[in-house]
Amino acid sequence: MSDLDFLPPFPVLIDEPADAWAWPAPPYDWRHVPPPGNDAAQPCRLETPSGAAVEGFMLRMDPAAGSLAFRTGPDGEALALPFSRFRSLTLTTPLKSDHQAPGGRAERAPLAAQERSYRLSIGDASGARTGRSAGHVESAEGLYLFLPGDDGYSLGRVFVPRWAYTRCEFGPTALDLAAEKWISGPRELLAAIARQRSMAVQPIGQSLLDLGFLTQAQLDRALTEPLGDMPLGERLVALGVISKADLQTAIAHKMGYPLVDLTRFPIDVAVARKLPLRMAVRHRALPLMVDGQRLIVAVDRPSRAAELQALYAVAPFSVIAVLASKSQILLALSRLSDQDVWTESVTIRAQFFATSR
Repeated sequence: MSDLDFLPPFPVLIDEPADAWAWPAPPYDWRHVPPPGNDAAQPCRLETPSGAAVEGFMLRMDPAAGSLAFRTGPDGEALALPFSRFRSLTLTTPLKSDHQAPGGRAERAPLAAQERSYRLSIGDASGARTGRSAGHVESAEGLYLFLPGDDGYSLGRVFVPRWAYTRCEFGPTALDLAAEKWISGPRELLAAIARQRSMAVQPIGQSLLDLGFLTQAQLDRALTEPLGDMPLGERLVALGVISKADLQTAIAHKMGYPLVDLTRFPIDVAVARKLPLRMAVRHRALPLMVDGQRLIVAVDRPSRAAELQALYAVAPFSVIAVLASKSQILLALSRLSDQDVWTESVTIRAQFFATSR
């Protein structure tokens, strides 16, 4: 008898089932009600190559096979349609925002940062397909578009097969357009500070647009809401379009505070060290430059400048506040911390973004 006779039998190998295919989710964080699975019948509309619309139900989609199981009515016969038989597929039941907590407020889709125009060039003589999207996912089988709902709390879903377009182009978002106006250099920043006292106060709606906090369509809809004599800014907060922090920043901007783009502004490491990292994180502040006895600091709202002025760490400077977005300030601090700009060890945790004041 050999030693091999005492070895345990070789285990039987079992192939794990492949993950079931699912329609892609929007390419950003947005809490929404989970959609039905791929095996559930979903109301849809097909656009045929001739441009006709056919209403029915999507029973199953198989991108690997390039086909769709479809029927024209609740009791109709199921048909296997290759992707070449339709130009677009629209799921007529949109994704809907989920509540953050029982009894809480649903989360709006981030349209200011995501909504943009799109143009799909088509190979034949029928021209181009255009519209507005709030995110997209492109894959081997084609393009998945998420369309903004009129209520701000929903997204439509459209699939365009690969054969139905030759090129896709996307325009800028409201946030992209706003960022083009943000200050990106020291000389430009000093000039903006000098102009601040003589600048006329602009409407709050324009400040919100300049900051990229909402789209023009969202602003126009808010102006038609019957909320009595409530000021526009408070109206937008009540509707959930912007946050209270957004409104505070916009009020400062309308009063002339310059807005800095920290993704492009050259950060002076020696100046950044003038505020200890722990204090910079706590006060959401980033020193940008020194001008004589003035320490110019990016904050997400001007009230933080008074807090910083009381700190012994910035003496003998007087603090001049300029605006930057909260997320850009914290990301900049995180990057500087990773570069060991400060000798102290402070970890900027992910939950800080959601929980800090």
